[in-house]
Amino acid sequence: MTVNARKYVVGLVQMRMGADPEDNFASAAQHVREAARAGANIVCLPELFRAQYFCQREDVRLFDLAEAIPGPSTNKLAELARELRRVLDLVG
Repeated sequence: MTVNARKYVVGLVQMRMGADPEDNFASAAQHVREAARAGANIVCLPELFRAQYFCQREDVRLFDLAEAIPGPSTNKLAELARELRRVLDLVG
């Protein structure tokens, strides 16, 4: 029996998020690019990377941060993953 073992390098992104979702996305994309340059095949982003952490309390106004899937963020992440030929994951 022949086993074709392949090694993977996983990049874990830890980042500070601000109030602007687009700035947060740009920062995340930069971190993904850095991880890819460092050799990561799989890059994991925090699940709520587009917003400051808001889960300490339930505030219905924050429900508007939710997006459809597929949606703007998943479409941009798919483009980035395709461009870099990497797997992206949201850790949560």
